[in-house]
Amino acid sequence: MEIYKEFVFDAAHFLPHVPDTHKCKNIHGHTYRLRVYVKGRPDEKMGWILDFKDLKDRVKPWVDQLDHILINNIAGLENPTAENITAWFWNHLKPILPGLSRIELKETPSTGVIYSGE
Repeated sequence: MEIYKEFVFDAAHFLPHVPDTHKCKNIHGHTYRLRVYVKGRPDEKMGWILDFKDLKDRVKPWVDQLDHILINNIAGLENPTAENITAWFWNHLKPILPGLSRIELKETPSTGVIYSGE
């Protein structure tokens, strides 16, 4: 069984390695939607895999680091593609969420990344 929690944050970025003529070379912003999935068996007594509040408390500090900032200024996100942002979240969350099974990051309503730690 899998549970998830969704987080929304707004941030600016630019892609430094694209050609100068690419529109993403310029600073621009997105309203990102992050879904964090945790897989496990529900505890027999509590009936849940993980309290949703505990999930929120573990993820939100990392989301808050990217909210309303220029993401390029964060160590490890100097080239903040959606793929790199998703891997950044994974690398920070996996040690504190042992059942972490996947992360979805939507950069726009119709584009995003799904990452399972490959």
